[in-house]
Amino acid sequence: MIRNFGNKLGLAWWAKVDTGKPSVTYWYGPFLTKRSLTENLEYFLNDLSKEGSEDIKHSIVRCKKEEPLTT
Repeated sequence: MIRNFGNKLGLAWWAKVDTGKPSVTYWYGPFLTKRSLTENLEYFLNDLSKEGSEDIKHSIVRCKKEEPLTT
């Protein structure tokens, strides 16, 4: 896939999402454009909230990310 190729080059857009309760870091991506990430991020954040996650914070970064995507 082109997204995976972009990720290997460090050109993909990712959201780093940290939750306070439970204390977890999620990586959401890769996306080819920052716009497509921001358009889809709301759904991911809503899902986390519905699952009971609290104190959710996120940042958007352009980078190369590999497993693990949750820590």
